Amino acid sequence: MSWIALLLIGFGITDLVHSVRHRPLLPECVGAATVVVVALVAGLTGWHDLLAAIVIAALTLAWGQCVTRGFGRNRPALPLGLLVVSLIAVIACSPWAHDAGGPLQHWLDDVDLPLLRGLSADRFLLVLGATLVQMSTGNVLVRLVLSATHTISPMKYDTPSEPERELKGGRLLGPMERLVIFGLGLAGHLTAASVVIAAKGLLRFPELQSRREQERIHLLTEYFLVGSFVSWLVALGALLVVA
Repeated sequence: MSWIALLLIGFGITDLVHSVRHRPLLPECVGAATVVVVALVAGLTGWHDLLAAIVIAALTLAWGQCVTRGFGRNRPALPLGLLVVSLIAVIACSPWAHDAGGPLQHWLDDVDLPLLRGLSADRFLLVLGATLVQMSTGNVLVRLVLSATHTISPMKYDTPSEPERELKGGRLLGPMERLVIFGLGLAGHLTAASVVIAAKGLLRFPELQSRREQERIHLLTEYFLVGSFVSWLVALGALLVVA
């Protein structure tokens, strides 16, 4: 499971840095460096663990570049394909991964926090990676799927009349709701997450019904539903990984 955690951390850090400071190659380089540093801190120093860390760092670099080109050249299938292939490959190879430990496990053993008490390094890294994915990576996946399904035209993202501009609150609301759903799931209260989903639908309902043109209403509704379901699947998928 440690290799899966490294992949999630690498992708999550890359997208998070990109959302804060967008400079060429900076996000993916930070993400790749984080993968290597985390592997060393977690005691993954065996030759195959180090090799896996290097490969995952390379995948992180490729992810950042693919996302940039996927949006810039309207090729969402490229980053989506890379993500699926990377996850399948890492999951298939995970039985050869050593358990995480090292300085990270020593720190977890000494820290006096209820949430971290008795937590293994593998579990900590996996939850950390899944949490990072709920933030900017979830938004990236939503945008890629919207583009891939032509729910809205990627060429019209910046026009004032398009829903991407008008429903921009989803960029903040999405990470918040995914974190709440993910946190409730970890706490064993997944049923309570349905309240979050229902609340979002109620809050968006007036917004979706306030348009004068019926065609515009249908477009906004489709955009909202597709984006919301993809966002929820990111949170639920992360729960499956850490389960």
